[in-house]
Amino acid sequence: MITYTPLWETMRKKEMSAYRLIRYYGFSSNTIYRLRHNQGISTTLLDRLCLLLNCNVEDIIEYIPSGQAEP
Repeated sequence: MITYTPLWETMRKKEMSAYRLIRYYGFSSNTIYRLRHNQGISTTLLDRLCLLLNCNVEDIIEYIPSGQAEP
């Protein structure tokens, strides 16, 4: 399972809010919903987040093997 848990910590450290992503960077509220619910996103979006947050992919996503997924 891919989880976006590291994204929220990275955003907190970089003082970036979901509101700011929507308002100033053109992200849709549906994209934020997908991130919050660990649903699939495109690699283009991952690239854009890395650019905006000046971070690496592993600062945004984490892979958790299926048997270890959180409830």
